Amino acid sequence: MVLAAALLFSTGGAAIKGTALTAWQTGGLRSAIAAVALLILIPDARRGWNWRVWPVGLAYALTLVSFVQANKLTTSANAIYLQSTAPAYLLIIGPLILKEPLRRRDLWFALALVAGMALFFTGVENPVATAPNPRLGNLWALLSGATYAITLAGLRWQAHKSGHDSAALATVTAGNLLAFALCLPGALPFTSIRTLDALVLAYLGVFQIGLAYLFLTRGMKRVPAFEASTLLLLEPVCNPVWTWVFHGERPSAPAIAGGAIILAATFTKMWFERGAPTPAPSATNDTAAHSA
Repeated sequence: MVLAAALLFSTGGAAIKGTALTAWQTGGLRSAIAAVALLILIPDARRGWNWRVWPVGLAYALTLVSFVQANKLTTSANAIYLQSTAPAYLLIIGPLILKEPLRRRDLWFALALVAGMALFFTGVENPVATAPNPRLGNLWALLSGATYAITLAGLRWQAHKSGHDSAALATVTAGNLLAFALCLPGALPFTSIRTLDALVLAYLGVFQIGLAYLFLTRGMKRVPAFEASTLLLLEPVCNPVWTWVFHGERPSAPAIAGGAIILAATFTKMWFERGAPTPAPSATNDTAAHSA
């Protein structure tokens, strides 16, 4: 189930690029459908609603919106790998907001992520049909990484306050509702939607988000946190593969190198911390933080 969730999450970049709609229209309608799908498919999405859901949901909404913007402008590899640098931001946010200690190995991890991030901005990427403005798209992807980190910190804050993570899926649902509201002004006016666009949006909302979270929440109950986190790394690995298969999009050599560094550093950090206690329930961060 966790593996199926990772594979569904990984199709986001290719599907987003498969619509002729604008980024605002794609992001807004995708999130509107996803919110309905989550409420129908997952009972936990209908529980745990409180005022804390909304500020954390706003950070998640910004992550959703910026990720779609990034995918429309740069390669899906750049979008997913730059978003995956969120833990580097979290190393700053954690000690400041959550009073979590900063260890020496965390600094080495952050340096590795920054090194990987820097490779995305070396040289000049030529615009192509599926990535018409790579530099601007990379900036949107960086923003999605920062808001992703704020979302993670917010989920931990919720867990600290309540002692459990029952509001995690409510936060995901609220985030999708807020993403729809944020995108709506830029999405108007709607003229006509092709049948293909409608099918892709339905897939994104129902399967790539709704069904993926259903698999993930059920699978997390039976899989150790380290194993689940490792399986979920399949998302950033497969994301550019799907885009290459369906759109012929090829990431640049520096992007591949940067992505490899980011994934290797993330796996190494998870390996060393696999038996350590976490500041919040492990299912919270792995289940509710996915935006792709």
